[in-house]
Amino acid sequence: MAELSDVHFVDGVRTPFGRAGEKGMYAGTRADDLVVKAMIGLIERNGGVPPERIDDVAIAATSQTGDQGLTLGRSAAILAGLPQTVPGLAIDRMCAGAMTAVTTMGASIGVGMYDLAIAGGVEHMGHHPIGKNADPNPRFVAERMVDPGALDMGVTAERIHDRFPHLTKERADRFAVASQQKVQAAYDAGRIQLDLVPVAVAGADGAWRLAADDEGRRPETTMEALANLKTPFRPHGRVTAGTSSPLTDGATVSLLASSAAVKELGLTPKMRMVSFAFAGVQPEIMGIGPIPSTEKALAKAGLSIDDIGLFELNEAFAIQVLSFLDHFGIADDDPRVNPWGGAIAVGHPLAASGVRLMIQLAAQFAEHPEVRYGLTAMCVGLGQGGSVVWENPHYTGKKKRK
Repeated sequence: MAELSDVHFVDGVRTPFGRAGEKGMYAGTRADDLVVKAMIGLIERNGGVPPERIDDVAIAATSQTGDQGLTLGRSAAILAGLPQTVPGLAIDRMCAGAMTAVTTMGASIGVGMYDLAIAGGVEHMGHHPIGKNADPNPRFVAERMVDPGALDMGVTAERIHDRFPHLTKERADRFAVASQQKVQAAYDAGRIQLDLVPVAVAGADGAWRLAADDEGRRPETTMEALANLKTPFRPHGRVTAGTSSPLTDGATVSLLASSAAVKELGLTPKMRMVSFAFAGVQPEIMGIGPIPSTEKALAKAGLSIDDIGLFELNEAFAIQVLSFLDHFGIADDDPRVNPWGGAIAVGHPLAASGVRLMIQLAAQFAEHPEVRYGLTAMCVGLGQGGSVVWENPHYTGKKKRK
């Protein structure tokens, strides 16, 4: 008889993230091959887990067509060499695809239906620009359900600036510079590379090389440089390429397990899922979505924002993160927030990003036994937010010495 179970994040890996487009390192690489490569890396790192014991594979993509189609969870599982007895599915919640894959598989583990699952996401924005093949129902605009600008994420970011004028362009620029610097510092310390699965890629000249790190980093970014960038979403606007996540290709996968599987197989979980929530907001101001989803997730966990010791917030736009921090009374430069930087520097391959947040939080938990709870949260296109609260298995209850 099935029994309720805790949900454990055992491990997570990702490919290096590449710049989307013809000059990006994955221009000649298929989207499904990216997620397959990540999945093989995850399986190899967790050799004590019998592949035939995986109960399900959930892989998300925003554009589920072409090399991102064909029920990715199932097709990628077969291509990665999992037994054909292992089923799979595809998920779409735009930017929160991988996050939803984790919460969906986690819920299945929590109610005792599964013991082991793989969850992740992939986005090849070079092959599949967001919205390229979409055909929005004309009722959205004709019946004034959604403003046409709501389908342009940059326009929604400008509107957060409109709503919160004290969240200035200068503050957004400063946050973006810090993100670039923090990512580079994490690279210099060898922290991020540990969870990257290198990918062999063919260049335009036919020569092969190894993609081993994130391509979009710009550690030389300065406040002066950002001040002079164009504002593509509005004349004399406040959102620039420097305060936005770049268009990106990449894949992420994670291994989730029940308490019974952890005990039986001798696994060492990196995090325990405490609660999760998704929420809807006006699509026109999509970026504030993580605020209500976090409030819901905290309420379900019986926690307050003060209980969260580490935050991994997806930097779709700097202003979006600033609106979250402002709402909860957290300083722009709070050291608990994105300690190793975020999507402004490494990129945001839409449906893959949720698990990247989890990978980084899990690694930081290991370094911070004084922190008990962490949060992964992100805004989602068409007016949504997603949040997951995690518990640190390394927690000791002792404050870290300065």
